[in-house]
Amino acid sequence: MTKQLAVLGSPIGQALSPVLHRAAYQALGLDWSYRAIDRTPDQLATFLTSLDDSWAGLSLTMPLKRAAVPLLDEVSQTVTATGTANTVTVRGGRLLGENTDVDGMLRALLDAGITRVESACVLGAGATAATALAVLHTLGCRQVTAVARNPARAGELAHAAERIGIALRIQPWHQAARHLHAGLVVSALPPGAADPLAPQWPAAGSTLLDVVYQPWPTPLAQAARRAGAAVIGGLPMLVHQAARQVEIQTGRTPAPLAAMRKAAEGALDDVTPGA
Repeated sequence: MTKQLAVLGSPIGQALSPVLHRAAYQALGLDWSYRAIDRTPDQLATFLTSLDDSWAGLSLTMPLKRAAVPLLDEVSQTVTATGTANTVTVRGGRLLGENTDVDGMLRALLDAGITRVESACVLGAGATAATALAVLHTLGCRQVTAVARNPARAGELAHAAERIGIALRIQPWHQAARHLHAGLVVSALPPGAADPLAPQWPAAGSTLLDVVYQPWPTPLAQAARRAGAAVIGGLPMLVHQAARQVEIQTGRTPAPLAAMRKAAEGALDDVTPGA
């Protein structure tokens, strides 16, 4: 039976999710469709109530990851802990929520050989920052500094830290440079937001995980590389989280990770200037 799926967010025009999911469905022999749909938080409830049996699920990106949680029928422990959901599965008329970003970020770090984190700094205080707290806790980190562009809006991140069981210290943006010496720096910010910190990257020390995958490399990633730091881009995380979505929504395991990665890399090559 043909099923339809989509990624929701706003703006949504540059989303790579359709490329990843379509490649997976083709490799799995599924005649399923997947598209990008622009929806804002105030439009989300109406959209969710319109879903019928032809829908298998959704991917959620910003700014919907927190807004969706109270609208779902059932959520995983990971969603409850982080307060964010990026995956919706439609099953028996019910909407089930999951956060596969946690799995994606964790697998990206493990692939890079990072199995334990003693000290960490998270840039940002949004949904992806909450995901980072859950991952860092899994890797043994017990205290994290989050640098927020607007500390007054970091309350939801503080609540997530309490649920996860990790100590969190929130610092203002103008003090970011003081915290870039942590063992692992996770930039959980949208494209361009961390660029002003590039000249302040320390001469030695930290590993950087930057969740941005386009444009890549970011100025922050370039600065970290010049300083000899290990750098992990956002694409491995994106592919791994999408693979887990495919497994949950199709019931097929394992997801065709190699095919998904190849499709993503090809799509990014097509939009790279001069490529």
